[in-house]
Amino acid sequence: MSIFCKPISSKKRFLPFRKLNEIYSFSIFEKASSIPASDWECVLQNKTLFLDIPFLTLLEQCTHVKLNFRYILVYYKTKPCGIIYIQIAKFNLDLFSNQIDTLKFNKLNIFKKIVGSNKKDGHLMLITCGNNILSGDYGFLFDEKINQKIANELLLKIMDLISKEEKLTGTISATLIKDFVKPLEPKKLFESKNYFEFLVEPRLIIQIQSNIKTLDDYVDSFSKKYRKRAKTVLNLFLDLESRILNTEEVKKYEIELYDLYSQVFDRAKFKLLKLPQNYFSDLKATYPETFFVKAFFYNKQLVAFVSSFLMPMASIEAHYIGFNYELNTKLDLYQNILYSLINDAIINKCTSVNLGRSAAEIKSTVGAIPENLYCFIKPQNTISKLFLNPFIDLLRPSPWIPRNPFK
Repeated sequence: MSIFCKPISSKKRFLPFRKLNEIYSFSIFEKASSIPASDWECVLQNKTLFLDIPFLTLLEQCTHVKLNFRYILVYYKTKPCGIIYIQIAKFNLDLFSNQIDTLKFNKLNIFKKIVGSNKKDGHLMLITCGNNILSGDYGFLFDEKINQKIANELLLKIMDLISKEEKLTGTISATLIKDFVKPLEPKKLFESKNYFEFLVEPRLIIQIQSNIKTLDDYVDSFSKKYRKRAKTVLNLFLDLESRILNTEEVKKYEIELYDLYSQVFDRAKFKLLKLPQNYFSDLKATYPETFFVKAFFYNKQLVAFVSSFLMPMASIEAHYIGFNYELNTKLDLYQNILYSLINDAIINKCTSVNLGRSAAEIKSTVGAIPENLYCFIKPQNTISKLFLNPFIDLLRPSPWIPRNPFK
């Protein structure tokens, strides 16, 4: 397919219906409020909440100040046939400071010099097709009538144009297309555009069998060793009071929730974006019927919480959590959070729970099965190639031992 669209000046790049070739064109928007809602929804068709305009609007209004957004509508002649969601993140080079002594990098001395001299003022610009605060392929959708190869050609061309027009070639920058259960095809197409495929930490999925009616049923399906361990954890839950917070309560506990979230964030391996304090209250206000914040109290003190989405396809999607690390050992807060999500799924007659990534081994002890996630990254210049291996090492899964608690 011949695609001949070229980068244009910043003033003209937001003009509508820029031609990619004789039949395909696209329009770029900086604000979710500027998106032609009917065209966007014509492609989306309620397939995922995470590309819903209200959700994208909320992220735009309350997310990290270093995050910018681009929304793209792709047209076949005059009919919308694709949507692309892009985040542009800027973060300091000191993100790599802790990696210097552990990386196996053939140009380590050059890497050390760049990070050492620039880590306070230097930065990396990352263009992400997808969402940096979610795990999953929430970056683009095309009409099912569009051939996959053509759709991916259109995607890569538009990503290339965006990177050039954002004037990132003079910075240490890269383009990332993230979180697919299967590698994108055809592989040769992505290789020809200098994209590298790599795995990130898997997401962990709980499958709820139809014969499971209660959490006791679920735990009884474990082998003796894991059943005993689960009951020990759940006995600690008896010392906790748990309840789902309404919109007003999420706002009331906003500071405490954020402190607990920060305790988890600060210990994370990769800290690209930290949510603002009002994130959970704004999200609850936007989705009062499908977004939930469950709080856990110990001696009337808020000590943990878990947020989640009730998804249309009979599943629960775990979102962010927070807990008091000092009390975690005593009360096993983290595992009680996991069992609480499973219990909520059973009560709501869901067939699965997406526990997200990280802490894979612990999640596998409660029955979660890993699901690989593939990403594709492209360095934008010579300097960014030096950072490619260190950056990927930050994202790659850590070694872990899968557990199977079932009989």
